[in-house]
Amino acid sequence: MYQILEELNKTSGITGSLLVGSDGIIIAADLDTRFQDETVGALAASIVSTVDKSLEKLQGTPFKQVTIEADKGKLFLMDVGIGVLVVTTEPDVNMGLVRLEIKNARHRIQTRESM
Repeated sequence: MYQILEELNKTSGITGSLLVGSDGIIIAADLDTRFQDETVGALAASIVSTVDKSLEKLQGTPFKQVTIEADKGKLFLMDVGIGVLVVTTEPDVNMGLVRLEIKNARHRIQTRESM
């Protein structure tokens, strides 16, 4: 898993990534030193839980992906089956490229898990 995160982090504008379980427990992390793995993991689990509950009330489908934009950067969260892939980026990142690379990483994680 760490190798997949390391490869993902080579994408221009990505500052870090981690894989977190639905309980907030870190499965693998390669985050920028500005962030604490456990804090980002707990935050991601909380966000996903809230989004899932909201979608349930709207009779929507389960969570797949969420993007949060802020002044100092963006946070991408994507369901990858065994957990949530969380990616932090710079504010002016190419969002299309990041989404493509996240989808590629998701595929690699899911392929690795099915082995």
